[in-house]
Amino acid sequence: MERSGEHAVVTLNRPERRNALSITLRDAISAALGELAADDTLKVVVLTGAGDAFCAGFDLTEFDRALADEAYSEALWASSDRYHRAMLRFPLPTIAAVNGPAIAGGFDLAVLCDLRVAATTARFAHPERTFGDVVYGPLHDLVGGAVARELTLGGRELSAAEALEVHLVGEVVAPDRLGAAVGRLVERVGAAPRDVLVRTKAKARRAAGFDPDLPTLEL
Repeated sequence: MERSGEHAVVTLNRPERRNALSITLRDAISAALGELAADDTLKVVVLTGAGDAFCAGFDLTEFDRALADEAYSEALWASSDRYHRAMLRFPLPTIAAVNGPAIAGGFDLAVLCDLRVAATTARFAHPERTFGDVVYGPLHDLVGGAVARELTLGGRELSAAEALEVHLVGEVVAPDRLGAAVGRLVERVGAAPRDVLVRTKAKARRAAGFDPDLPTLEL
């Protein structure tokens, strides 16, 4: 986590696992957001991935262990619920700097942010739909029912350009221009007073139409 003026950057730093969301990484994100939420000098938080992937989703090796270990399974889902609630209830605007593929839970992470800028190398997919539940509510809030169903029921995948067409992302740029594009967005967001940003995000959350306190698999 790095802070600079009125914004902070949280980087998923497991490039050897394409930033897969282990229990440890989810808890680190939850803790970072808790710390940042208490900082009244901040206005916006950027989330991005280390290396050439944004996030490959949940770490499936942990699911293998969870199948044979009930206590570990409970810990896994408790971590998941804490993480989703931390993202959904974070009071300040969040920006996903999608530097590469955002797959399954990584797709969810991008969607859980308020705003998204994608590199041309980004793609979005829900392959977990073939074996388990998909987080649906936040996606529906962004792209509407028709596109959400294509992605979650129909198995459609989106390139960065297609994500822009369906308004999943607000801008697509070359990978080497992602940082600059996100910086410009941070400046635009930060032009508003902090209290206005908090109130506007609270209104958006209320209008979303789903309960952010639901367990992960009910979202």
